[in-house]
Amino acid sequence: MTPVTRKTSDEPHHRGARGRSHTVTGRGSSGAGRPARFAEDRPSRLGPAERRPMNNEELAELGQQLRVDSVRAADAAASGHPTSSMSAADLMAVLLANHLRYDFERPDHPANDRFILSKGHASPLMYAVFKAAGAIDDAELLTFRKLGSRLEGHPTPRRLPWVETATGSLGQGFPVGVGIALAGKRLEHSDYRVWVVCGDSEMAEGSVWEAAEAAAYDKLDNLTVIVDVNRLGQRGQTRHGHDLDAYARRFQAFGWHTVEVDGHDVAAIDRAYSEAESTKGRPTAIIARTLKGKGVAAVEDKEGKHGKPLPDAEEAVKELGGPRDLRVHVSEPPAATPEKLAHEPLSLPRFDKGEEVATRDAFGKALAALGTARGDVVALDGEVGDSTRTGVFAEEHPERFFESFIAEQQMVASAVGMSARGWVPYASTFAAFFSRAYDFVRMASISDASINLVGSHAGVAIGQDGPSQMGVEDLAMFRSVYGSTVLYPCDANQTARLVASMADLDGIRYLRTSRGESPVIYDADEEFPIGGSKVLRSSEEDRLTVVAAGVTVQEALTAADKLAEEGIKVRVVDLYSVKPVDVETLRRAADDTGCLVTVEDHHEEGGIGDAVVEAFTDGRPVPRLVRLAVRTMPGSAAPDEQLHAAGIDAANIAATARLLVGEAVVS
Repeated sequence: MTPVTRKTSDEPHHRGARGRSHTVTGRGSSGAGRPARFAEDRPSRLGPAERRPMNNEELAELGQQLRVDSVRAADAAASGHPTSSMSAADLMAVLLANHLRYDFERPDHPANDRFILSKGHASPLMYAVFKAAGAIDDAELLTFRKLGSRLEGHPTPRRLPWVETATGSLGQGFPVGVGIALAGKRLEHSDYRVWVVCGDSEMAEGSVWEAAEAAAYDKLDNLTVIVDVNRLGQRGQTRHGHDLDAYARRFQAFGWHTVEVDGHDVAAIDRAYSEAESTKGRPTAIIARTLKGKGVAAVEDKEGKHGKPLPDAEEAVKELGGPRDLRVHVSEPPAATPEKLAHEPLSLPRFDKGEEVATRDAFGKALAALGTARGDVVALDGEVGDSTRTGVFAEEHPERFFESFIAEQQMVASAVGMSARGWVPYASTFAAFFSRAYDFVRMASISDASINLVGSHAGVAIGQDGPSQMGVEDLAMFRSVYGSTVLYPCDANQTARLVASMADLDGIRYLRTSRGESPVIYDADEEFPIGGSKVLRSSEEDRLTVVAAGVTVQEALTAADKLAEEGIKVRVVDLYSVKPVDVETLRRAADDTGCLVTVEDHHEEGGIGDAVVEAFTDGRPVPRLVRLAVRTMPGSAAPDEQLHAAGIDAANIAATARLLVGEAVVS
């Protein structure tokens, strides 16, 4: 067995196949020996100097600097959210100086704490923190929101190596933080802490409470959530205003330890963070009462000031005591011993031609085999593991299996968090239910996350369960995601190969599996390159081409064989890679046969038909194209009845072909 070493601070930390750095922001324990130095000189390099905590006066000064720099950055951009940044400035000052363990020179250090600004609109505060840590300079701070700047309106790890995940769509940073904390506790067995700063407005998001329940259930005492209760949202007061107890009761109901604190009392904040660090067996929520626009009378605790630069930034900076250029030397994380993960030759399951196997069954077996070969593969389930067959992985690799229950948003968020730590997650549920988590998928793409999502029970072919369980929009949904890969296998051997290939791809990868059994048509050693297709029937006399994928491949083959008996030769293409699509094969088929018929167990919009059309958008003439797809609202019926009613079975394909070649039989 050849060991694979998890990356140390001297090596780029693995994020899927990207090999790029990812964000981290960490913690430190309270008490003597914390390496925080407060100085007005700029250090020649980042790193620890004196090792002492800041005193209250220094912390208050640092908080004021963060406010001033937030005001200045938003003023330079003529946009942004300075008032939301000012409310949390003291919370961040204490965290940065006295509790965060993080090496800004080595953001991929495996022992670094992780920090997530879930209220991503308060990005001026995050960038002010980076300046205080010496990671950026003042000139760059003032490029906020400008073309080409790394300092975007909402932070993303695509631009900055110290940002863990993209935020800005509220209610997402906290759930991703749960995923990172799970990785630290159950996979890496590390003592790094995950700190998340949330706004009170996003406490209305259901995903926040999915995360809260998940964190308590898994006893994530390495997770601290700081709720900045500044009372004001975008359009007025939040649901609970400054009622800290309302938030505390909700967290307590899920099993959290809570601390209510004045968010502008640096000594109280410091004690609260220390209490969180010493709490064992459950996560901690620090509920902090703050004032939006703190420190500037013109905007402090006033409505109508959200998302706007201060009306007189120069006067506001004076009111806050003027600019400062203080530097914090953040505590370095402890030394970490690289964790060695198994890497063995991959032995995928093999299926005999003619055998009847559901592609979901092949997925489950292939994922378990991949988990045996690769110690970095993890699986997440939305409490449907018996149906998706993720349960096979759970039986063989329970230490790397995570049950998310019926919480699809949290499942995808956990996958994103684990991906940020270098793991290779496969998250599975019914294809239809990924729509519940689509915003998390969208934000995962913005985060440059590398995650594998597998949707089973796709299309009307699932049969009697009815339309609520049928994924007939999923291909369109995932094709629309930036940089995504969308795969739809038709048989067991193809499925197994694609499951393995997904592990080394970039970005969002989606695999669609089917509930019913289908015949194995490929040899176990057949290769299926991403972006390819397979031509299953072909001759020089072909009069049209049928393009199918998944369950419709067998229907197309049956139709082609029937038509051949009638003297009508048709080409059949298995378009298993829906994105990227095999442009070359499709164009050749159009040139050879003059007509393409797409057939898909999916709505007409955004699926295989649209993928095929896009192969002809380079200015060349578009071939004659007929599209067979699900155009009605199905009910409950047997799978073969569903395919026939939708017009996508062999009989309908054959009838369409006869009409297109002018040989329809009139009875």
